[in-house]
Amino acid sequence: MKLILTLVYLTALFMAKEILVVYALLFAVLVTCLYLSKIRPKAALRGLRPVMLIILLTMVMNIFLTKGETVLFEFHFIVVTLDGLFKAVFMATRFIMLIVGTFLLTYTTSPIALTDGLERMLNPLKKIRLPIHELSMMMSLALRFIPTLIEETDKIMSAQKARGADFETGGVFKRAKAIVPLIIPLFISAIRRAEELATAMESRCYHGGEGRTRMKVLKTAARDYVALLCGAACLTAVVLLGRVI
Repeated sequence: MKLILTLVYLTALFMAKEILVVYALLFAVLVTCLYLSKIRPKAALRGLRPVMLIILLTMVMNIFLTKGETVLFEFHFIVVTLDGLFKAVFMATRFIMLIVGTFLLTYTTSPIALTDGLERMLNPLKKIRLPIHELSMMMSLALRFIPTLIEETDKIMSAQKARGADFETGGVFKRAKAIVPLIIPLFISAIRRAEELATAMESRCYHGGEGRTRMKVLKTAARDYVALLCGAACLTAVVLLGRVI
């Protein structure tokens, strides 16, 4: 249900027109979800650090490339309009709400529960013989090994720096060339770990999802349907407000 509600929220966010009332509604929904999940605002905003440069670049491009009737500043070929300023603010707000909304899902849900929910949501596709369990297992393993690969990257980078490698100075091409000694050992380590994992799964007689049971079975409760109705009402309100206003 969290996955479905996240998709509903993202759909409403992308369908929302640049109207203050619509964004205020979506912001109120996001704040309510943060309050119910008991996540501190600082923890939610911390996830914006890696994409802050992209947000700023998006704002700058919308400010200088959007044309409008009301000109606020003009210098040679540089023109800043009121429409461009409003669009930059709306785009940045949409980006921030998008990141915080998806962060809310991953922060409050374990990888195992996330993959179990994804498998159950895609369960109807088994009728056309799609390997849903295998796809969910691949996603779970990918999420599981992300911290391991990050740790392995730090170790390889420290070893390369000890040998005189420089990853911080120079231009773009020089830095890209310096990453090559880092990528090759990382790929070799990832392939080795994949082979070891495959051997371990085969030795435990793993044959896919056929006949497998779960320790914790997901069950839909009444509050799940209430949350789904609230999400549908939010999406309907966004669409109607975009047409009426």
